[in-house]
Amino acid sequence: MMHKAPAVDGPAREPARIPGRVHWTELFFDLVFVVFVGQLAHGIHGDPGWVEFGTYVLLFFPAWWAWVNIVSIINLLPGLSSRALGLAMLAAMAAAGVMAAAAPEALGNRAWAFSLANAVLRTILLILWLYRHQETSNGIPWRIWAYNGGTAVLWFVAALLPFAAAVILWAAAIVAEVAMAALSGWFWAERGIAEINIEHAAERLGQFVIIVLGESVFTIVTELSDAWTPGAGLDASLGFAIVALLGWAFFHYGTGTMSAGLEALRSRSDYAGILQTTLFMPFLLVLGVTAIAGAIATAIPGPHDSLPLGSGICLGGGIALFYLTNAVVSLRYGQRPGTVLPWALPTVVLSLVLIPLSATVSSSAVLSAAVALLLLVTAYVELHGRIRRRARAATRPA
Repeated sequence: MMHKAPAVDGPAREPARIPGRVHWTELFFDLVFVVFVGQLAHGIHGDPGWVEFGTYVLLFFPAWWAWVNIVSIINLLPGLSSRALGLAMLAAMAAAGVMAAAAPEALGNRAWAFSLANAVLRTILLILWLYRHQETSNGIPWRIWAYNGGTAVLWFVAALLPFAAAVILWAAAIVAEVAMAALSGWFWAERGIAEINIEHAAERLGQFVIIVLGESVFTIVTELSDAWTPGAGLDASLGFAIVALLGWAFFHYGTGTMSAGLEALRSRSDYAGILQTTLFMPFLLVLGVTAIAGAIATAIPGPHDSLPLGSGICLGGGIALFYLTNAVVSLRYGQRPGTVLPWALPTVVLSLVLIPLSATVSSSAVLSAAVALLLLVTAYVELHGRIRRRARAATRPA
């Protein structure tokens, strides 16, 4: 009678990272998205119209969606060894790099490469999710096969088709993934989102915003280097002030409330809220920042000219979108409307006023107006925060 030999335990594999902390390979993976944002952002410089805006969103959302999906599964796999994590991140980075290289002609003769890269990313996600399922569940992982396997097939097939047919499969794959992700917040939260590490998620989202802000600074510097006139220097300085104030707002008031807000959502078992504020709303914030950077890049070479309509929309609409998204996220976290609306509503309305203003004054003047607006809202939030802290301190028992 044959007996199965007892398993011999090998040396324990130490996890690559502490739960809640970000591993260096995750940061290395992010570098390719600096390139991706830069590749796509050029399309909304100058006087972009609906076609240019639509193209930017159409190509950027799959990249964003791939990024947040990679971040999500890595978040849920803190026990991965350094080698396993490194191989997964490098493979995903290579696929994302192909996406970035294909982006300028993704709606033309490089559509096949864009499709193939997305298919590979979904395959990597499929492997990681199946690995987690094996560690945590004995059921049949039909959702994983549908979410990652089914959409990977759609992207693979799209790589073999002409663009007119491929783009339909792109849309079908993205819609299927978004729909399943949204439904998971209500029906299958205990199998994923309920176990998310809030600290890691907040840090990773903050790092992606750094990527976009960094790309904006890079654009300002390169445009100034090409123009190199006093007027261009003024517009570059104003543009840098705008980006810096956006960064100040996000990292002083955004990430400071992100962890607490996500914890509050989880304490209420509001997993749909966690999905909305980590997967979907940050995409709108990033769109706003990249649109603003496009307007600044257009302004620098012509400081005495008025901005084209498309760039005016990028500037005013981008600032409005940035603050509107922050306001909606703050409300979703549970902050009181009386705290959020006094700074959100005036900022959004005055940002939209910049659009018609940009057609009547020089780019230097409209950038100055944008800086003044951001300084005012920053000062208001700072002063209001100090008043609230003093009020709380005064009510504490001695």
